[in-house]
Amino acid sequence: MRKRSLAREFALQVLYQVDITHDTPDVSFEKFWQNFEKEISDEIKNFTEDLVKGVIQNLKSIDEKISGYATNWELSRMAVVDRNILRLGSYELLWRADIPPKVSINEAVELAKKYSGMQAGKFVNGILDKIKSEKSV
Repeated sequence: MRKRSLAREFALQVLYQVDITHDTPDVSFEKFWQNFEKEISDEIKNFTEDLVKGVIQNLKSIDEKISGYATNWELSRMAVVDRNILRLGSYELLWRADIPPKVSINEAVELAKKYSGMQAGKFVNGILDKIKSEKSV
C-alpha cells in the first residue's frame, strides 16, 4: 500500500476514534500509535496527523459543506465511518492544493468501499464530486 493511502487509512481511524470517544486528537493519536508493534515512518505519521488536524480545525466549515450537498441526509444520522470519509475527502479538496482533486476523491471512494460498502462508495463519490465542482467554479 502506498504511504499516503496508508496515512489516509490511519487518519480515518483516528477521526473515527475522535468522533466516537470525543477525545482530543492528541489523546487519540497517543492511543492510536501505541497499537503498532512495528515502527511507522515519520512521513506516514506526519501526513496522518496533518490530515486529522486539518479536518478538526476546519470541522464546522466541512460539516456545513457536506450537509449542503447531502440532500435528505443529516450529518448526525450518517454512518460514523461515512461521515469521516466525507470529512477527510472534503478537507483535501478544499484546503490541500498539493493534492489533485481526482486523487482525493478516488482515495475517499476506496476507503468507503473498504470500510463501509459499495453504496457508500457511490454516496461519497457523489458528494465529493459536487464539492469539487463548486470549488472549481
